[in-house]
Amino acid sequence: MDLTIVFFLAFILTFIGAMPPGMLNMTAAKISLKEGHVRGIVFSLGVCVINLFQIYLAAIFSRYLSKHPEVINVLRFIGLIIFILITIYFFFIAKSNPKQQIDPKIKSKHSRFFQGAFLASINVFPVPYHAYITITMASVGLMTFENANIITYLSGGIIGTFVPLYLYIYFFDKIKDRTFTSPKNMNRIIGGVTGIISVLTLINILNDI
Repeated sequence: MDLTIVFFLAFILTFIGAMPPGMLNMTAAKISLKEGHVRGIVFSLGVCVINLFQIYLAAIFSRYLSKHPEVINVLRFIGLIIFILITIYFFFIAKSNPKQQIDPKIKSKHSRFFQGAFLASINVFPVPYHAYITITMASVGLMTFENANIITYLSGGIIGTFVPLYLYIYFFDKIKDRTFTSPKNMNRIIGGVTGIISVLTLINILNDI
């Protein structure tokens, strides 16, 4: 198994999932704007530490499921339904005006690290997201659940988590007023990505029938 492909796919898919405006990257950007880049990066490191455990948990869970193909088929079908619903939500239901995030006044670097860790820990989406990705990659022969593959996937996933946070920290001032970063367009982008994933999942399911 080519570890480069595993790393690249883990990075790209994690990057796509983390890049749209959300609680974590918007908080990192605001901390950077108010308190400096260093504290924004410290916050991001806290996020990445928790994400490391979340991605590892997802990979281990997927390794267990790989030995029970009947369960995988059910989960893939459930995943298809979820991604279809997400696509419908972002294309037709999601509002263009995001709710204003409350930014607690925390001053120390250590507090920002633990704030990042805390916010990441209550964001449980990465676990099912990466479980779904690793199961799908394994089902099409792009990944195995050997230790080398899992470590490579973890590496790509963590870098794919940090890079969007880094980009928000350093370029938020320059891109915040651009049209393509408007909530409406970002909703369409997310809906398009989940729509593509839904189609690929449906094709994969039909091929197994």
